[in-house]
Amino acid sequence: MPIMSVRRVLILEDSLIIAMEAEDILRTVGVETISICNSISQAMEAITADLYDFALLDVNLGDVMSFDFARHLVSVEIPFGFVSGYSDTLDFPEDLQDRPLLVKPFDETAMREFLRRLSLSEV
Repeated sequence: MPIMSVRRVLILEDSLIIAMEAEDILRTVGVETISICNSISQAMEAITADLYDFALLDVNLGDVMSFDFARHLVSVEIPFGFVSGYSDTLDFPEDLQDRPLLVKPFDETAMREFLRRLSLSEV
């Protein structure tokens, strides 16, 4: 059963295994097109080239955090949520603490709840 009316999703994740797991679950819930990026520069190129219904952002990309990219998504009006091993957003910058968070490891149930929160946060 499809979630929302989502066709294109960007995943920014430096772990290919986690990105592929998210991709599999997103396909199960009805997402048609998924772009996996493993760096902010790759993600910037993707959102410049295509339109996305929303983005999933890994918080910690090894040598950089995704917070500045998240702020860019706000400026171009692409909804997003964070995916992280952190259990809450209290240590995130204050302007990003209200964003939906999908805690790793996740399963289909957690992804569906995350997508529900993401759709509610954009209303």
